[in-house]
Amino acid sequence: MKDEIQIVIAGGEIRFIHDDDLAEAMQGLGPSTTARASHVEPAESGWKADLAPVHGPVLGPFSRRSTALEAEVEWLQQHRTPKPQ
Repeated sequence: MKDEIQIVIAGGEIRFIHDDDLAEAMQGLGPSTTARASHVEPAESGWKADLAPVHGPVLGPFSRRSTALEAEVEWLQQHRTPKPQ
């Protein structure tokens, strides 16, 4: 995975893919909510990244879980870390 953090500020909200250090740094900004953006799970032929919580696609199958996680992060970054519904 890349050592890159994308922060999206929209409609008075700050959204980012969870990172422990960044979440800790943001604590002083007020109340926060953590929400699931996807599910990376085993599938019949490998691993899949299901982005349904953000109205996204199912990515995969991938032979390795780490590859599914990388694809998940890439999709979320390309779509400006959409807000889970």
